[in-house]
Amino acid sequence: MLQVSIADAKNTLTKLIHRAESGEVVHITRRGTPVAVLVSELQYERLDIHAERDCWQAIEEWRSDATFDWPDLPDEVVDGWRDRSLGRDSAWRE
Repeated sequence: MLQVSIADAKNTLTKLIHRAESGEVVHITRRGTPVAVLVSELQYERLDIHAERDCWQAIEEWRSDATFDWPDLPDEVVDGWRDRSLGRDSAWRE
């Protein structure tokens, strides 16, 4: 991981852009704290595509790619899984 200060980045921007184009990630710092990242356009596009997806789209993609075949279970079987006991007593139940 390459880290350069803002001042060094100003002086060597062309060189840093070439390094980013070759796939290297350049972290730009201010007083030692990372404040920006220089990446190639290709890497940025990959990141940007994933950022635009919302959670529901990700779930739908995951479901469409899933190879698990859900078994066909009759309602009677599924109903048998439910615990029909009243549970333990609590202060709010009368």
